Amino acid sequence: MGKDIELAILFADVVGSTRLYELMGDLRARDMVSICIDCMRSATEQHHGTVIKTMGDEVMATFPSADDALNAAAQMQQQISGHPQLRVEGQAVAIRVGCHFGPVVLEARDVFGATVHTANRMTSQAKAGQIITTAATVERLSPEWRASVRQIDVAMLKGQGSEVTLYEALWQTEDVTSMVPAIAMQPRGPRTRRLRLMYLDREICLDEARPNVAIGRAEDNDVVIKGNLISRIHARIEINRNKFVLIDQSTNGTFVQTKDGEESFVRRDSLQIKGEGMIGLGRLPEGGSPQTIRFICEEF
Repeated sequence: MGKDIELAILFADVVGSTRLYELMGDLRARDMVSICIDCMRSATEQHHGTVIKTMGDEVMATFPSADDALNAAAQMQQQISGHPQLRVEGQAVAIRVGCHFGPVVLEARDVFGATVHTANRMTSQAKAGQIITTAATVERLSPEWRASVRQIDVAMLKGQGSEVTLYEALWQTEDVTSMVPAIAMQPRGPRTRRLRLMYLDREICLDEARPNVAIGRAEDNDVVIKGNLISRIHARIEINRNKFVLIDQSTNGTFVQTKDGEESFVRRDSLQIKGEGMIGLGRLPEGGSPQTIRFICEEF
């Protein structure tokens, strides 16, 4: 008989392992994948998890809590990205991780259920170096971890009738706890404190009092702009570690053009906004267009 229980399910796999075998040859590539699997297993066991199975270049594991799963995921990313033996043509071997918390059935040292499938889908949504999770997982995180996740997308997953909100867990070691002593010792220079967004005859300012703005064609956005190429919830701009970051959540992406003429495009990813320029939703921004957002980052 199976046993019903709630767990965090985590999948992690090596990105581009097929190319790894082509570049390195079977023996060296297999050794590299084995090192990655060992790092994944070690991180799982150190954070109260259980490796359920390994499948080629992939590990599936369970954890009693959402925090345990993300702690293990962060350790996997840190160890593998910095491992001296995991470099190919000067580039570090990368993994991607996905996890989801929910009800599962435990049976014969295996787990089954929709939660497992959702966790696996999170991995397929992740890019190299990313940890992707769900709102259900975020709801169960400690305040410390919850402060280190950001919403990056809303996706319709195969086999599910409703949209799932995707979150990225930020695992890089330049977090608040490790950075505070170094920052305290450095002289203070000018810091970006305010971002002015101007469109039509309106202006919105992002600062410590208003740390994020939603943009799209739906009426409940902070900045409502209509257009055939604009998604209902197209993008967000938020303050992250004293930087202004644009996070695209759209179908057609977002274009950013600086005053100096430098152009950037982002789709379902993030981009830091600096200086002064224009933002176009789904198309290149044009001066004077009612669909163009002008921005100015002010420092003081």
